[in-house]
Amino acid sequence: MPTATATATAAASPAETMIVRAYFILGGEPGSVGLVPVLRVVPYTAAAAAAAMAALLAGPTATESGDREITTAIPDGTRLLGVSIKAGVATVDLSTEFDSGSGTGSMQYRLAQVVYTLTQFSAVKSVVFEIEGQTVTTFGSDGIVLSGPVGRADYYDQLPSIFVDRPAFGAALGNPGRVAGNTDVFEATFRVAILDAAGKILIDVPVKATCGTGCRGTFDVTVPYTVTKGQWGTLRAYDLSAKDGKPENVREYRIWLAPAG
Repeated sequence: MPTATATATAAASPAETMIVRAYFILGGEPGSVGLVPVLRVVPYTAAAAAAAMAALLAGPTATESGDREITTAIPDGTRLLGVSIKAGVATVDLSTEFDSGSGTGSMQYRLAQVVYTLTQFSAVKSVVFEIEGQTVTTFGSDGIVLSGPVGRADYYDQLPSIFVDRPAFGAALGNPGRVAGNTDVFEATFRVAILDAAGKILIDVPVKATCGTGCRGTFDVTVPYTVTKGQWGTLRAYDLSAKDGKPENVREYRIWLAPAG
């Protein structure tokens, strides 16, 4: 089996461990279902891309699966055979299980999961896929064509309308907290709310992305909130219907809240 190598690194927690992201699928209503980042603590290694891929292939935990219907489109038994990075392109070699038993929807999601997991590292801008050492240009029973390296923008359809990339699912928000990602909503305007452990809204603020209504714009805001002790809370991102003003495209998941200071 080839050795997985990578030049990208992730921030280390103590010296023996580091944190990487794996991208799974958070269920929900149309407009809110899509990729979600989840943190994993792994043994420290210079081969951070390989470590992140191993975390991705291990799948969501039982708690995550039961909490907000976090799933993966990657088939059980898929193995990482290698990953290397050169000139901004990660070449990932996966076992044949990765290309098994899939329709277009499932295959697009599994490709997106790998691309987003590898492009978390600044050294990786795009991804080339191999199966058992052979470069793949067509995936799945419906013939999804990959004409070259693919990046995050190739899988916008696998994102919710409001995609929060930071904080990750189950991560500590910080106080004030940074909320960042990208979105495609009417007039590029939506809202971010923070709720405490009892479901009380601590803050609910409008956010303006760089682009909207047919294009994905980025956003990066700092949100202050007040709690007296550390606790699990909820991050909620949503927009208001142009038709009747009701919340839509609601994206929410648990985060750790802490007092300011």
